[in-house]
Amino acid sequence: MQNRMMITGAGSGLGREIALRWARDGWKLALADVNEAGLAETLKLVREAGGDGFTQRCDVRDYSQLTALAQACDEKLGGIDVIVNNAGVASGGFFGELSLEDWDWQISINLMGVVKGCKAFLPLLERSKGRIINIASMAALMQGPAMSNYNVAKAGVVALSESLLAELTLVDVKVHVVCPSFFQTNLLDSFRGPSPEMKSQVGKLLEGSPISAADIADYIHQEVARDSFMILPHEQGRMAWQIKQQNPQAIYDEMAKMAAKMQAKRGNAA
Repeated sequence: MQNRMMITGAGSGLGREIALRWARDGWKLALADVNEAGLAETLKLVREAGGDGFTQRCDVRDYSQLTALAQACDEKLGGIDVIVNNAGVASGGFFGELSLEDWDWQISINLMGVVKGCKAFLPLLERSKGRIINIASMAALMQGPAMSNYNVAKAGVVALSESLLAELTLVDVKVHVVCPSFFQTNLLDSFRGPSPEMKSQVGKLLEGSPISAADIADYIHQEVARDSFMILPHEQGRMAWQIKQQNPQAIYDEMAKMAAKMQAKRGNAA
């Protein structure tokens, strides 16, 4: 019975909800985050839900912290069966406004954090014939305006997952990539953007989402059990992706209109 899971970004939001969903099946969880208070709260909730595990502070930008986490999983849990590379940060701004530091920050956490997580844990996963679940975003597939660094980092997570899907069949490690649309989360706590208006626009999108992080965790649980590779929890996201596959130009035109609207709104606000 495979029942040991590691989750980055487990201190809140989707990471916490994934922990709780698997905890209800009695899993042992290695919970990692930079937010130690959030981790302590997640572990408490995990135990109440019927799971158990341990917490470890981990900044996914630092490979040595991820290898230390893998070692802790080996020592405390005797190995690992599933890893969830979920840690992520939000950012936004038109390309001309984004600094190279904004790019570095975004790529180092949202893309390289996933690369490093996969690399640090691969030896344990090969041993257990386990699974990798990478959390990307619909932004990886749809490339909305005013978030190019986020789009690129998340698209990289999809490309990495597709690459691993092909390679890791050779060692019996399964791979999944999840692309949620916006959902009710505290992602905005870490938001970096050039203007308060940008933050409030993204905030409105998040609040307007009919689906919660708990709903997404349920959907991931269901689709992983089915061995689905690409997991799109939002119905609108699935529809948009279908349209883009059949008629990419329609989506590009829509995004251009959206960009023009955003620019106009900012012009009026100025």
